[in-house]
Amino acid sequence: MLKIENLYLEIGKFKLGSINLTLGKEEYFVILGETGSGKTLFLESIAGKYHKLAGKIFLNNYELTKLPPEKRGIGFVYQNFELFSHMNVYQNIAFPLKIRKASKKEAEKNVSAIAEKLGILHLMQRDIGNLSGGEKQRTALARALIVKPGILLLDEPMSALDYITKKETQKLLKAIHKDYKPVVIHVTHDINEAVYLSERIGVMRNGRLGEIISVTDEIRKTGERFFYKYL
Repeated sequence: MLKIENLYLEIGKFKLGSINLTLGKEEYFVILGETGSGKTLFLESIAGKYHKLAGKIFLNNYELTKLPPEKRGIGFVYQNFELFSHMNVYQNIAFPLKIRKASKKEAEKNVSAIAEKLGILHLMQRDIGNLSGGEKQRTALARALIVKPGILLLDEPMSALDYITKKETQKLLKAIHKDYKPVVIHVTHDINEAVYLSERIGVMRNGRLGEIISVTDEIRKTGERFFYKYL
């Protein structure tokens, strides 16, 4: 269970919060909001990027608030993936294990396992510049999952993908969630994407998390039309 209490952050003229949110064990939660509404800032706050953050963050009743990012058990995939261009695919995926001083044998075993699951085992020695958008995304997901995070944060991970790759990735994310069972917070401005993936959807405006809607079968049928009144 992920619990966020009175999260508040002020950066320049923009204010995030005060946000309270409780997510159930293994919940897949999506945040909808326009560009500039604070979605990415919210994810980065959970991940530990900002020192002046007020409030508290708990995972399974263990407080994460004062821990450095690498100690929080969080996987993060940004919109532009933020892969290291000077490293090949294998090195990118293995990087979190290197930071944690895993042995070479352990790293090779774990990287091979996650790469095979995500269908990119054949790309291990490929340069990042020679990957398609879908291949970059799978590499970024593998890097985020390699440490088996308790929380997976996804910042518009499908915005740069074509229609077919996006549909394939939606199915992949469902499979990943089923296999790895993290709490997921996925931000997007795509309503249909949100409805397909999530159990509950939160709407963010001007740095505040407003309505939280449980996704019912009826909502899945109506899709975009249901959310027009909230956005």
